[in-house]
Amino acid sequence: MDIKIAIGKRIKLLRNEIGISQEELADRAGIDRTYITSVECGRRNISIVNIEKIAKALDVTLSRLFDFSIE
Repeated sequence: MDIKIAIGKRIKLLRNEIGISQEELADRAGIDRTYITSVECGRRNISIVNIEKIAKALDVTLSRLFDFSIE
């Protein structure tokens, strides 16, 4: 699987687990909502800086964010 798609699916899964919208995740991370949409759809080559912002906004460690065995 393409890494952009895999990380997008993982972010969406974690976001849904805590019951927040894309808009709320974007607000928490200080990122535009359309950027979150693009990331979750696998259309965006996300930077490590934004990965860290999203992980913090989801209140997860980077290792949990990248744990693709949990789906």
